[in-house]
Amino acid sequence: MEERAYVPSFVLNTPNSPHYRIRAFLKRKGVRMKQNQISITQRCGRVSSVVLCCLLAMMALAACANKTPAVTTTQGSGIHKIKHIIVIMQENRSFDSYFGTYPGVDGIPMVNGVPTVCVNDAVTGQCVKPYHDSQDLNHGGPHGALNATADIDNGKMDGFIAQAETGKGSCTNPNDPACSGNGQTDVMGYHDYHEIPNYWAYAKNFVLQDHMFEPDASWSLPAHLFMVSAWSATCSKQGDPQSCVNNIKGPVSRSRNRTGLPG
Repeated sequence: MEERAYVPSFVLNTPNSPHYRIRAFLKRKGVRMKQNQISITQRCGRVSSVVLCCLLAMMALAACANKTPAVTTTQGSGIHKIKHIIVIMQENRSFDSYFGTYPGVDGIPMVNGVPTVCVNDAVTGQCVKPYHDSQDLNHGGPHGALNATADIDNGKMDGFIAQAETGKGSCTNPNDPACSGNGQTDVMGYHDYHEIPNYWAYAKNFVLQDHMFEPDASWSLPAHLFMVSAWSATCSKQGDPQSCVNNIKGPVSRSRNRTGLPG
């Protein structure tokens, strides 16, 4: 948005006149001057500077010979300065999977760039450390409520590989949380800025919270329901919330259960 005030050039060019000082101030603040025009372009910056520029511009407008009406704007303060809130929900990823090596976070424990933790693989008998995975496609493991309980294992966080190895493998229904990629165990892999530069740019330029957890230990659908309604439930009657009961395993209406999802 651009507002213009017209002031005679002989007034603007008279040293020590109020208009001359106003023009000099606005010029220092980066406001463009074109002959007889004061062109006020709104820019991003500290609110105090913007408000001051607006006040000075209004003073110039009030003194205009043609009595051009002033246009006032309201500048917010504090939380009211926020104009947009963008929520990005990344499904089926742990914090460490994307930001475990981001500088300064409570992520993957490392010493000299080498992880100091590992998860036992009962099939191979090895303890597998987190490793950098450059693949765009990840198979993961089953991630329903029961799987999450086994993954977490009372805080030991050592059940991920075992759950991936006992998963169904590829399924015809990709929305089935019991599926995993043919038993492949890439659950210990993590990504960094090489694969996900946009995510790391968001973290650098905005806010990254390393101690924020999802509201339910389950899969995508109940997580989405919690995001929009703070509740995940199964309903016996469509459109009647009084018929709903808590359910984080597979919340679908019994009258519409055509998806093949557990319910």
